[in-house]
Amino acid sequence: MDAGAAHLDVIDRFNLISPAPRCLKLLHVIRSVDPKGGGPIEGLRQYGSRLIELGHSVEVVSLDDPAADFVDAFPLKVHALGPANGKYGYNRKLRSWLEARARNYDRVIVNGLWQYHSFAAWCAFRGSGTRYFVFTHGMLDPWFKRHYPLKHLKKMLYWPWAEYRVLRDAEAVLFTSEEERLLARQSFMPYRAREQVVAYGTAAPPPTDAPLRSKFLERHPELQERHIILFLSRIHEKKGCDMLIEAFAEVAGIDAQSHLVIAGPDQTHWVPHLQELAIKLGVADRITWLGMVRGDEKWGAFYSAEVFVLPSHQENFGIAVAEALGCGLPVLISNKVNIWREVDVANAGLVAPDSLAGTKELLRGWLTKTPQQRFDMGEAAKRLFASRFTVDAMTESLLRIYRSEEGTLPRG
Repeated sequence: MDAGAAHLDVIDRFNLISPAPRCLKLLHVIRSVDPKGGGPIEGLRQYGSRLIELGHSVEVVSLDDPAADFVDAFPLKVHALGPANGKYGYNRKLRSWLEARARNYDRVIVNGLWQYHSFAAWCAFRGSGTRYFVFTHGMLDPWFKRHYPLKHLKKMLYWPWAEYRVLRDAEAVLFTSEEERLLARQSFMPYRAREQVVAYGTAAPPPTDAPLRSKFLERHPELQERHIILFLSRIHEKKGCDMLIEAFAEVAGIDAQSHLVIAGPDQTHWVPHLQELAIKLGVADRITWLGMVRGDEKWGAFYSAEVFVLPSHQENFGIAVAEALGCGLPVLISNKVNIWREVDVANAGLVAPDSLAGTKELLRGWLTKTPQQRFDMGEAAKRLFASRFTVDAMTESLLRIYRSEEGTLPRG
């Protein structure tokens, strides 16, 4: 054996060569994996799949009915223990299931608050040594406090006995932006948590846009030759859909070919009211309602649009915003979308207050842009996505947190 080989043998025998990081077994606890739940479900699907590609194990326990079609369609292994009872989602099986199986996983991640699954996790794990983490998914935003005061009063009564303890005892409470972390401190007292801001993002869109665009426009021939302004999110009061329709009615005359496309699930049965509003304002023939879109139809909608709009009153992150950026779409967002600062600094879109005046400002600002200004903004959108909002950046950030030594994360 020559001197170099001997030296390497000594290094190996004394474990001075760093071993590859151990793969983790992760369990996510969530109320439902129904894709109608929006961004948190899509985020879990995206980074869970990527973690599996990297050799980790990712499973989910939910309170879904095991016979639900979306359970089988979900790409991760789902232990569906439901159906759950009522809006709170009580299910007596969950706590015992977690107590019996927690030791099979290296880390447990609780997704969301204010329903039984988060409290059941705390009950199962307290004093057990199980390291669990919590994604709040924007559920501590003070917007809810201001707009639903009666619900907030109920939550205040519930807070000290449940959610406060869930956060206090978590290994880390995860936020997807600095804005979300700071806002979370404003809703409830007492508040104690090991706060961590992690990268968040989504998979890159399909690279071949022309076939997706062509197929989408064949399915929706009324959109041929139109300048599409795309809203793609849950149709809910907090998303500002009513303001969007009113603002569009006021500025649509700037571009006779502009057309508003509204896509997303209607969980609160608000669409008929919004359609009546569009008729009243005289723009019903310039709005297309797609309902929920997935797969190729979703990407076809993105690639057929010129710009993406989300004038939300409260938005923790906005997976659809990141997807739009990845497709090279400038984004028109309110300053209540928690990644608005990043968009503004990168010049990847326009930002305005979450008001009717602000929404008009967004649409008017876009409609009066020159072709070169629109092109430059689209290129900036792609650069921002690549630098900040990819699924790879998210998985790397999460793994860093999950692998941290116990007790090293600061408590806020």
